[in-house]
Amino acid sequence: MSKKETPVLLLTGYLGSGKTTLVNYILSNKKGIRFAVIVNDIGEINIDADLIQKGGVVGKKDESLVALQNGCICCTLKMDLIEQLNDIMKMGRFDYIVIEASGICEPEPIARTISSIPNMELQYSKYGIPRLDCIVTVVDALRMKDEFGCGDNLYRDNIDDEDIENLVIPQIEFCNIVVLNKVSDVNPAELERIRQIVKKLQPDAKIIECDYAKIDLENIINTNMFDYNKISGSAGWIKIIEGRDEENEEHEEHHKHEEHHEHEEHHEHEEHEHEEHGHHHHHHHDEEGEAEEYGIGTFVYFCRRPFDTLRFNDYVLNKWPRNIIRAKGLCYFADNQDMSYIFETAGKQKKLTEAGYWFATASEEELEMLAKQDPSILKDWDDEFGDRMEKIVFIGQKLDKEQIKKDLDDCIF
Repeated sequence: MSKKETPVLLLTGYLGSGKTTLVNYILSNKKGIRFAVIVNDIGEINIDADLIQKGGVVGKKDESLVALQNGCICCTLKMDLIEQLNDIMKMGRFDYIVIEASGICEPEPIARTISSIPNMELQYSKYGIPRLDCIVTVVDALRMKDEFGCGDNLYRDNIDDEDIENLVIPQIEFCNIVVLNKVSDVNPAELERIRQIVKKLQPDAKIIECDYAKIDLENIINTNMFDYNKISGSAGWIKIIEGRDEENEEHEEHHKHEEHHEHEEHHEHEEHEHEEHGHHHHHHHDEEGEAEEYGIGTFVYFCRRPFDTLRFNDYVLNKWPRNIIRAKGLCYFADNQDMSYIFETAGKQKKLTEAGYWFATASEEELEMLAKQDPSILKDWDDEFGDRMEKIVFIGQKLDKEQIKKDLDDCIF
C-alpha cells in the first residue's frame, strides 16, 4: 500500500525579495486549498512568521503555521525541519505545505533533506511522505539591477559571506521557477538584462514576472516540476561545462595538431618551454541574440596542464575581472597533481574546495572496474593526463575572453 504524499513548495530568496508577501498571497487563496506553512528565520525572533500572522491569514494559535528560528534549515535545523514535516503529516488535515526558507538559505541542502525522508526511519514516514513539488526563488528586480548593474557592486570592500551576490546565485541556480518581483521598478532594458543573467545562471527555470508578488497560484502550486537528478545538473555553469559541440571539438583537435608540430620543431627546447605550449583551450561559443545584445556572455577555459599555485592565487586575488558574475569548474595544481578542486566565485567571494582524487590516480584494475560502472569517466580521457584538467566556466558582462584566457595561460605551470 502506497503512502499518502503531500506536496511541498520551497520558497527561497534573499532578504526583502518578497517571499513573505507571496506566502500571505498563497494563504489568502480562494481555492479551498488547506496550506500548512513552515517559516524559517535565523534570528531569535521569527519576523516573517509575525508578518504572516499580522496578515490576518493565520493566528498565533493556528497549527498551520510553524516557526523555525535561531538557525538555518539548510544546515543547523535539518532535523527540526524533518520533525515539523512529520508533525504536519501526522495531523492529516493539510493539502499542501509551504516552506519559506531564510534569506541566507541555499535550497539544495533543503531539497536533499526533504528527498531523503522516504529512506529514513519508519517514524518519519509513518503518516505519509512530504514530496517536494517545486522550488521557487523570489528575486527583487530592482535590487538585482543595482547589485549586478555593471559589476562594480559585486566588488564592494565590505562584502561578506552573507551578501546578496554570494546568496542569490546559488538560489537561482537550484530552482524550478524564478519569480521576478518588483519589475515595474526597472526600465525595459534593465529588465531584459536581468532576464538574461537569470537565464545564464539557470537556463531551465521558468521566469514569472510580477509586482507585489501577485501571481497565479496555478503557476507554482501542484506543478510536479521538481526532480532532484534533473535540477542538480541544470545550472548554467554545469550545462556549459558539459556541452561540447562540433566546433569546439574541431578547435581542440586543431590546437592539438599545432602543439604536435611545435613539439617536433622545437624538440631541443627546455621542458618548461614545451609545457608553455602543451595546453589548449575549450571555447564555448555563445548563442547569438539577446544575451549578446545585453552583454551577458559565457565561455569555458580548458587546459590539461596544472596551474602554478602562486601565480593562480595572485591572479584570483589581484587581477580578477570585475565583470565576472559567476565562475565555477574543476582545476588542479602542480604541487599536488593527484587532487582535484572545485573553484567557484560569486561576486567577490572566491572558494576552492577539494573534490577528491582524479580517476587517473587509480590503478589499472580499479580504473577498469570504475569505467564499467560509469563509462563517462573515460569520455574526456587524455593519454598523458588522464582525466586531469582545468575546466572553468565564466558567466559575465562584456567579458574580455581573450584577456582572461591569456591571464590564465600565464598561471599554467
